[in-house]
Amino acid sequence: MNLHRLMQMHASGEKISMLTAYDATFAALADRAGVDSLLVGDSLGMVSQGRDSTLSVSLEDVVYHTKCVAKGVQAAQNNACIISDLPFGSYQISKEQAMQSATALLQAGAHMVKLEGGGWTNEVVQFLTDRGVLVCAHLGLTPQTVFALGGYKVQGRDEQAALTLLNHATQLEQAGASMLVLEMVPVDLAQKVTSKLSKCATIGIGAGNVTSGQVLVMHDMLGAGIGKLPKFVRNFLIDQPGVEQAMRAYVTAVKDGTFPDNERHAW
Repeated sequence: MNLHRLMQMHASGEKISMLTAYDATFAALADRAGVDSLLVGDSLGMVSQGRDSTLSVSLEDVVYHTKCVAKGVQAAQNNACIISDLPFGSYQISKEQAMQSATALLQAGAHMVKLEGGGWTNEVVQFLTDRGVLVCAHLGLTPQTVFALGGYKVQGRDEQAALTLLNHATQLEQAGASMLVLEMVPVDLAQKVTSKLSKCATIGIGAGNVTSGQVLVMHDMLGAGIGKLPKFVRNFLIDQPGVEQAMRAYVTAVKDGTFPDNERHAW
């Protein structure tokens, strides 16, 4: 799996499946199950480290977990595209800092890096992509700025907020972003963004089934999440004999459009 194949899927309308991964074992299972892309998310701070948010996750943390995931993918079929988060504080200071951080993640085994936010990030995305770094952007609910957003709330509800998000998405595509995560936005807005972008695949989480693909935190889709799960999450381990089979069921549901169920939405 590479960018060319992902863009082929996007152009043809084939849904892209993505799961988070943090270690070699689950990365290998996901790869064997046919998951298209694995996200080494800074959600590892909450899922693996027991922290309250993603804000204290360091670049060294993400580098370490990226190495683990890369080993797992190599041990399996070596097919999944690995995307690693640039954690808070690793790209906000300067474009040069962002490049140094991205270099560390690519050297650890990532194929693409992900950063959050729109507007000010356009220059960073342009700087990275001009130097051959593939970038996945992230709009809507951006966990690294969750306190500024007032908590874990649906974004883009009112007309002005929706227009701003749409403009940011267009600018990020023009800056060179190859993928765009849309987290917890209304389905009609996710549809507008997806229709507007031609060279940038949208990946939804709590954004309905209208995006180019879907991503879930792996622990959530296995029913192993700590605390109350979001309404849009489905436990794919139910009625499945094991984790790999649950991941295959997730891939199938993403591909055929039966996940997510728009009746169980976040907005």
